Amino acid sequence: CLEIYAPMAGKLGMSSLKIELEDLSFKYLKPDIYTQIREHVDLKKEERRQYLDKIQSDLLRAASKSRLKIEVFTRAKHFYSIYRKMKDRGKDLDEIYDLLGVRIICSSTVACYTMLGVVHALWLPFEGRFKDYIARPKGNGYRSLHTSVLTDGGRPLEIQIRSRSMHETAEFGIAAHWAYKEGKGKDQLHPDQVALVQQLKVLRDEGRDDDARTFLDAIKRDVLRDSIIVYTPKGDPMELPEGSTAIDLAYHIHSEVGEHCMGAKADGSIIPLTRPLENTETIQILTAPGAHPHVNWLKHVRSARARSKIRNWLNRHDADVVIDRNIVARKKPSDKRDIKTENASFAVDEASGVGRLETQVIDDSKVGVTIGDEHNMLIKISQCCSPVPGDRIIGYISRGRGIVVHKVDCPNLKGIDDFEERRIHVDWETASSRSTQRFRIHSRYTHDLFSEIEGAIRKYRGHLISGSLDETERGDFEGFFTVEMESKEDFKKISKSIRTIPTVLSISKVQNFQNRYYN
Repeated sequence: CLEIYAPMAGKLGMSSLKIELEDLSFKYLKPDIYTQIREHVDLKKEERRQYLDKIQSDLLRAASKSRLKIEVFTRAKHFYSIYRKMKDRGKDLDEIYDLLGVRIICSSTVACYTMLGVVHALWLPFEGRFKDYIARPKGNGYRSLHTSVLTDGGRPLEIQIRSRSMHETAEFGIAAHWAYKEGKGKDQLHPDQVALVQQLKVLRDEGRDDDARTFLDAIKRDVLRDSIIVYTPKGDPMELPEGSTAIDLAYHIHSEVGEHCMGAKADGSIIPLTRPLENTETIQILTAPGAHPHVNWLKHVRSARARSKIRNWLNRHDADVVIDRNIVARKKPSDKRDIKTENASFAVDEASGVGRLETQVIDDSKVGVTIGDEHNMLIKISQCCSPVPGDRIIGYISRGRGIVVHKVDCPNLKGIDDFEERRIHVDWETASSRSTQRFRIHSRYTHDLFSEIEGAIRKYRGHLISGSLDETERGDFEGFFTVEMESKEDFKKISKSIRTIPTVLSISKVQNFQNRYYN
């Protein structure tokens, strides 16, 4: 139940059912720990009630001052989620303090962001604990703002802020859509209601030769794991397992697209086929008639559909490879032979080991190759000389295989100069990094200030990690905002955008803030 039915309820967005299934399973699977947690929660029930009543009163009063109409619901975390916190953090029950949660229901999306500002004006937010699932919904359609604050007395508190429609979707998932459509008098199912069943049917049809355990593993991997939403250039949403690559997306669109994909673009920029896709990206798959699947793809795909299609293609077309389930067997390689000039183009392809499991893999997330004015095109590192960052390299266009990169002094390139039109200049490059920056804002307060700041940040693809505004003795507001950006240069653009907000008096960079970069 914990592995299949509870996650499936979560996948459908039915959080109430998911919580009930988790707690019932937990009660019978680990009765001693369940009883310990239940007694701990019951022991402080009256103290908890008084604390939450005060929190509710403070929120309603603050919302009223900002002319917001809200509903406030308070709760203790359900028992299984407390157990998961204990396991994940490696702590005893007495060391888990954030056992309480508050849910705020607002009248609109704009009101949600305004209420977020009210909450952060009341209490100090925790750094890095703000999550915007309204701007970036979860794969099951869940939308809400999440923040954690330190309330009076130093007690941590998790707060969710959402609209009424967001709340109904979060609680009842596709059942909320179903009820809505039945209310309209329509007897057809909403597409979301059958998407999961369709996905299970695809897994069944494509895994007929697999045993029950393989099929169950595919369900866990494809259906029940966390997912992302990416978009096609036409704006069509595509849901994929978290960690999926452009190869997974290509096969998700159609098997022929997968079999002929040779590259991809994310939001207009060329990316490696093996780079994990990010939520809300617009992905364009690049195809070529001569392109075809490689054995190496099996190490990078996450979906059972893509894995099955690649295995089937390799079994049909690659005489050197035999694949049974997840085991790859390769025939013994033939003896080395001289490379003749007239067969150089073929020989370089074969010697490079393009697509072979033995090919040395360079971590594309940390280092890339510049090809002319393009970055991270479809490339393969040659096996015969195995260049690494720092080596002098040269590239050759290989028929149907993209570009193969060799050391400039690779002995297998003897005679290749006769094919000048297939040689291409390549260089190593360091992948771009994202930057995290903190800045201070001084402003007069308006009810939609927080949403305006958020909009200015998102305009240049920034992501608000945390933010707060506190009233000063002068009656205006000051606060700190931490933003993740594509690059350090984007700070100037975001600053300029925020300065256009009429109520903003000044914005300045926090100089002693430790920038954080990651690949």
